Amino acid sequence: MTQTDALCTQARQLYDAAVSAADPAKAVRRGLAQSPPPDPEKGGRTILIAIGKAAPAMLAEALSAMPDADVALAVTHHENTATLKGAELLHAGHPVPDEAGARAAQRVIEILSETTDKDRVIALISGGGSALLPAPPPGVSLTDKARLNDLLLSAGLDIVQMNLVRQQVSQLKGGGFLRHAAPARVHAYLLSDVIGDDLRAIASGPTVSPIGTAADAITTLKDAGIWDTTPASIRTHLEQAAQQPRPEVPDATNTLVGSNRLSIDAMADEARRIGLTPRIVSDALTGDVTDAAQLVLSEMAVQPEPTALLFGGETTVRLTGSGRGGRNQELALRVAVGAPDLDTSWVFLSGGTDGRDGPTDAAGGVVDAGTLPRIRAAGQDVAALLANNDSYAALAAGGDLLRTEATGTNVADVQVLLIAP
Repeated sequence: MTQTDALCTQARQLYDAAVSAADPAKAVRRGLAQSPPPDPEKGGRTILIAIGKAAPAMLAEALSAMPDADVALAVTHHENTATLKGAELLHAGHPVPDEAGARAAQRVIEILSETTDKDRVIALISGGGSALLPAPPPGVSLTDKARLNDLLLSAGLDIVQMNLVRQQVSQLKGGGFLRHAAPARVHAYLLSDVIGDDLRAIASGPTVSPIGTAADAITTLKDAGIWDTTPASIRTHLEQAAQQPRPEVPDATNTLVGSNRLSIDAMADEARRIGLTPRIVSDALTGDVTDAAQLVLSEMAVQPEPTALLFGGETTVRLTGSGRGGRNQELALRVAVGAPDLDTSWVFLSGGTDGRDGPTDAAGGVVDAGTLPRIRAAGQDVAALLANNDSYAALAAGGDLLRTEATGTNVADVQVLLIAP
């Protein structure tokens, strides 16, 4: 095994530690112990609803603690192949909403609309829930909402900005879940995929107040330069909503049970365990992927003493081409392109903790000093592929895709830079 091979193995160990730390079952177990929900009143029901990429695992753990639940429903993405006994399991599209998601959203609304003040509703929320439950308001079609989602993803907006807009075009987001559940009280347990853990942004905040208003959504779309290309039905809805009083949101109890920072700390612990010296460079690696790559490259340029530099966050990519890839793959490729000529081996890994990066079957990329030569040896033009946002094809040619099955969890992205002593 070469020195680079050894570093690749270690980088994957740290990534696996990050994913393990975000284990949904452990997270729910912690949350129920920290903030146990009250029993339903006499004659009332226990209703469990899990939404997001980690929904099946979160619901399974909740069911083990509350096996007599009257209703149990999980909504997750199509690629999540988990099975779930004793509950209704629905699959939906992610990151682009689909008809299956619209049907799942209506099922959630149906369940919530039948609650009484004697019931208790347990909501289990994880990343991905925003796209999985498209419930457009009257007058807005699912096609228009899918178009809006495409525009938001391609405009380079961060997750908070995207969710601010999504909340204003939904019956469930931005506290809509609570309005449908009223008069029942809701206790929510959230596995955060949002940097800074703003509960309003996790899955677009179904159990909390919205990030902003319809007027704020209009401003966001205009500032991003996509207002004029936003479907007319959505522009009409937002303009009309901006003239109405802000709807009230019922109270709820929200408990954060997992986050990106916990996963970064787990990587640091694993690094020490295998004999590396870790340093957390940033737990808020956000913004444009080009700027994020420059931060990583600046750390490489000084050849820092620590052998394991750790990052976490969620970058954005402004799409200018028609290629395939995701923010982690593009970040890894940009680091490979800009890497200085070090006198020692190095490896950089960037991966989504959900095991999926953009609309691809990869979780991210793992690059080293040999990445560019391997891509060129495969007959590919690195610069052209990068300009076309085709990081998937580039990394596939170099054999540098990070591949893993869907992990069943999601706490945003993690990055590892290992530099040999």
